[in-house]
Amino acid sequence: MAKEYFLVLDCGATSIRAVAISPQGEILAMAAFQNAPKRQEGSAHYLVWDLEEIWGKLCQATHKVIASAGREIRAVSVTTFGADGAPVRADGSLTYPVISWQCSRTEQWARRIVEFVNAREIFRITGYQVIPFNTLLKLLWLRENAPEALDEARYFLMMPGLFNFKLTGEMTMDYPSASTTMVMDIRNRRWSERLLSLAGLTPDIFPRMVKSGEIIGTVTKKASEETGIPVGTPVTSAGHDTQFALVGSLAKDDELILSSGTWEIAALRIPYYRDSEIAFTTGMLVELDAEEGFWNPQMLMIAGGVVEWVRRHFFADLKDASDIYERIVEEAASVDPGADGVLFIPAFMPSGPLKPYGTKGTILGLGLTTGRAHVARAAFEGLAFQLRQAVEALSEAFAFRPQRVVVVGGGSRNVLWNRLRADVLNLPVVVTSCEEATVLGAALFAMVGTGYAKDLKEAKRNIIHTTRVFEPSPERAIYDELYEHYVKVPLCLEAYYRA
Repeated sequence: MAKEYFLVLDCGATSIRAVAISPQGEILAMAAFQNAPKRQEGSAHYLVWDLEEIWGKLCQATHKVIASAGREIRAVSVTTFGADGAPVRADGSLTYPVISWQCSRTEQWARRIVEFVNAREIFRITGYQVIPFNTLLKLLWLRENAPEALDEARYFLMMPGLFNFKLTGEMTMDYPSASTTMVMDIRNRRWSERLLSLAGLTPDIFPRMVKSGEIIGTVTKKASEETGIPVGTPVTSAGHDTQFALVGSLAKDDELILSSGTWEIAALRIPYYRDSEIAFTTGMLVELDAEEGFWNPQMLMIAGGVVEWVRRHFFADLKDASDIYERIVEEAASVDPGADGVLFIPAFMPSGPLKPYGTKGTILGLGLTTGRAHVARAAFEGLAFQLRQAVEALSEAFAFRPQRVVVVGGGSRNVLWNRLRADVLNLPVVVTSCEEATVLGAALFAMVGTGYAKDLKEAKRNIIHTTRVFEPSPERAIYDELYEHYVKVPLCLEAYYRA
């Protein structure tokens, strides 16, 4: 017998998925297709998203999921990455393609914008650092290079809004995605007229705002024919995937959340906003939480990408092995804490022994007896040290002292890495059995929006899950010493080698 479920359409930079999830958090069916930006026609370097191709893949995925899970869909929600969107006419047609966050065209504007508003002021208003993929920089680029695209547009829709329009015919903007634009007054949850004016725009370039879980509309006849989703199915607002992963982690108020994949995001869910010099200087971002009245300070760091680099360059002989990552972890675990003096410093570490020299990612302490297992161990340790720096910065900037760390995403499945996190942070590390945190977060809000649950707390109580806790071990003393001597305080190279 078919179960009633929530359908989440999850569009990532590398994967497009449709996922059927039960009110208890069980994944009933899933279908996925690859995703990647395309070269823009007429340009050798510009990257855009082919919206129609992505929509076609989402439609194929929904047909597959419905064939497996049935048509008893309680509601549909869309999550995807932030910062990207496109100007649209009143009929929903694009006046310009969706510029990808991976496109380099806005790099010049990332340098130029500080001529008009300094970076510290931008951070104070928006909670955002000046990063080339910011939405505001795309608007500035369009104003300079394709002004007709903005002049012809009725609205600028973010990626979730573009897909929600295809489902319902309604144009909306969700708060989580809005907070990734670098034009929102993050403290007051409203558009910054000052920043929008830089692109010759006013707040009415954006459509009506909707809260997480709010019903946007229902699936139209046309959308039903394309997706297989029954006509009249409610479509509830979700949006930027990061915020829904934080809610879907099921973390408690005193826990820090780590979303670990190619990149790691260490984030808080706190019921206040504060402008912080420490947050600005350490490169933090602050976004609106999916739940009204909360904010998400966060640190973005390279993580799984480092592991991939180690795999490519040190474990190439295992490239055809089905258990390659398990074998990398096994070799790394065979080395004692401290990796026999090998120190791996990720490029994005906020501070450390080589920061005064402006180096990128670095490996120190190599010797004639150093093997790939040492490098692998040092890489995992270096990533854990990087996380400790992020946690300390978040704690100082926002007066938050985490009691535990909840890890979600692909990196949560690495047992050695979790043990190292616990030891380096000297905090319990919690992994939940609900692996699809983003999907679960979107579904939780859909439950509230459709009346399945009266509030988010009740929706969370319905979720059936287990947890595994990694407690700090006696080895934490070794990592404390390594961190204090070689990582926390910037040292010169001579001091490192003397030690």
